[in-house]
Amino acid sequence: MKKTIKKAFLDTEDGQIFYRIGGEGEPLVLLHMTPRSSDEFQELMAILAPKYRVIAMDLMGLGNSDKPPREYSIADYAKTVILLLDELEIQKCSILGSLTGGYIAGEVAVSYSDRLNKLILCNTHGFDAEEAEKIGERYRQGFTIKEDGSHLMERWLTRSNYLEAELNHRCLIDDLKTFGGPIYTGLAVSKYCVSAQERFKLIQCPTLVCTGTKALEPLEKYGLAKAENQGWLSEAIPHSQAFEVKGGTICMINQMAEEISTVVIDFLDENK
Repeated sequence: MKKTIKKAFLDTEDGQIFYRIGGEGEPLVLLHMTPRSSDEFQELMAILAPKYRVIAMDLMGLGNSDKPPREYSIADYAKTVILLLDELEIQKCSILGSLTGGYIAGEVAVSYSDRLNKLILCNTHGFDAEEAEKIGERYRQGFTIKEDGSHLMERWLTRSNYLEAELNHRCLIDDLKTFGGPIYTGLAVSKYCVSAQERFKLIQCPTLVCTGTKALEPLEKYGLAKAENQGWLSEAIPHSQAFEVKGGTICMINQMAEEISTVVIDFLDENK
């Protein structure tokens, strides 16, 4: 029987957090990349809902969540995950984090280890100090609205070489919700990523590192990441398992939901 995914808001002292929830069974929280939203998990949630209670939140400042009144850190975003778990009366869950969401998920695993069963880090790329500075500058400026509307085409062309039109349109909608100021999730990653390796050494729960073979390409294109910096997770979390998704792009959770769901289910059901 198809499980309906419902939409709701969580009230916090810094604004409302939008989230999607559905399904039954063990809870699985899904944390998206920047500048996406919980829409990144639309296809995956539909597949997983018959087996798990799936919850995908829009990180504050992205999607349909409010922008917080101050710049948030990765620790602040991790705290919002716990606020949502408390609201839903969930004591323990597993978490899948995609890039930005992976950094937040890792911090949850460190700071709130008693709340986590298993951790999945998807396309959670590593960055050196130079790249972190570039990322910080990029998201500090944010995206600018232009009088001739050319900002729309600029964002469309950013992903057009690896996304089909329908998915690119969904990504563009998420982009447009971030225009007009700094993008706090990107700034948070830029200030956290260099120290993340030491931080992630404290992760003790079972961890899966899932990476698409083509996921690094758009970041390399803009000089935001290098291939030689991508062994950091296996070094920081030596007990982690690794899975490589052949042909997987940075948006593979949308594009290859069936394949990703199989990897997720196999890992979550392991050693039960």
